[in-house]
Parts: sequence; structure tokens; C-alpha cells
Amino acid sequence: MTAAPKIIVQDLRLSYGTREVIHGISFAVQRNEILGIIGPAQSGKTSLLRCINRTIDFSPEATVTGKIELDGQDVRATRNVYELRRKIGMVAPLPVGLPLSIYDNVAFAPRCAGVTARSDLDGLVEKCLRQAALWDEVKDRLDTLGTRLSGGQQQRLTIARALSHNPEVLCLDEFSIAIDPVTTMRIEDVLKELRSEITIILVTNLVQQARRLADRTMFLWNGDIVEMNTNDIIFSDNPANRKTYEYINGLFG
Repeated sequence: MTAAPKIIVQDLRLSYGTREVIHGISFAVQRNEILGIIGPAQSGKTSLLRCINRTIDFSPEATVTGKIELDGQDVRATRNVYELRRKIGMVAPLPVGLPLSIYDNVAFAPRCAGVTARSDLDGLVEKCLRQAALWDEVKDRLDTLGTRLSGGQQQRLTIARALSHNPEVLCLDEFSIAIDPVTTMRIEDVLKELRSEITIILVTNLVQQARRLADRTMFLWNGDIVEMNTNDIIFSDNPANRKTYEYINGLFG
């Protein structure tokens, strides 16, 4: 029996004022898959992620219609948006560390959720830093300010902080835009391992990153899904839509 999708999006529309930027798209995200989302700038990729975890709520000019379901529950109908955002973690393009120690950056969300025992927090912090491939580099200086880490380390700290919520879905928005290729590959290895535990949605302008990481890839262009399929089709010489081939091969975008 095939498991139900983790996320189902139906006829999603998003407008900022009178300008519609997502035009009635529908798709599903399977459990424990990495879904890549590619497309030119201003195609609605980041806005789509913000709709899924409802950080779009912070934009008063935004109007959202349609339905987004997480495990069959309408995310827009939930009253506890904070619980929703714990389930759907978000990693931004640039690392945004809290002005706290490395330890407290990771322990912040568990403490807010009521975890107070030092032994429990110690275990969570170590687990999340290990998952983010950062533990070995910082285990002897956990009291150091997170903002003193290198850019790549700060981005991995951001991932560790997102994982501290124990999310069911992890959304990454251009996570490698400001870090070096070696650190990027380390984080990609982390994401491959995390796939067995959570569902990952990866927005990237690097088409080869989507090719390396994703199980399936969506090509989003001007707020519409041009094509969404398995990577062996999307990145072949004969995808379903000619625009997909042209974008992936750098003929526009």
C-alpha cells in the first residue's frame, strides 16, 4: 500500500496586493523524499516555501487561497501556527544566528517548548550539531558566540537550530548561496542522511544541486509549474516540456 503524501498543495494562489505571483498550482510531496524546486528569480519559489510554513503571514499585503495539507490537516486552518512552524523547519539563504552561544542557539527552541533538564538539552544539542556535521568542530567551545563562527559553520548552525524543533519537514531556501563549495558538499551529505528521517523541500538556483540531491524536481516559472517529475526525466535530453530542457541547459534564466 502506497503511503499518503506528506504534503498536498491544491490550487494554491498567492497575491501581493493586486499582483498574483503563484497561479493556482497543485502538487504533492512524498514522505522522506527530497523535492528540488528550481526556476529563475521571481518565479515564486521562496514565496511557496513561506506559504507552506505560514511565514507568509508576516506579509500583511499577501493573500493566499487554495489548500495546503500536512498529513491531511489544512495548515491554513490550524490555530497553533507556532506548532506548525516547529513541524516545518526553515533554513534561509543567509545564516541568521541568534546573539547567543553555540549551545544556546540550538537549545533555544527546545527550552521554549518546555525542555529544561540540562541532561536532556545536552543530548539534543549534541544530536542536532552532529546531524548538521558541526559537532566535531565546536564541541570544545559550545559557549562561544555563534556569530563568531565562519559563514559555513553559521549556516550549519542554522540547520542544527532548525533540527532542534524535531521537524517533520525541512525547507531550505538557497542554503548554499553564501558558503564555499566544500561546505556546500558537506551540507549536501547531511541532507542525504536526513532524508531517512524527514521530508525535505530544497529551493535552489543551482540546477546541478537539485540534480545531485533531489528525488524529484519541480521547475517553477512565473508562478506556474512548468514540469515536475523524477530527476531521470527532468534532467534528461527529453523532459516533458521543452522549456525545462532550455532552462536546465542555460538557454535562458
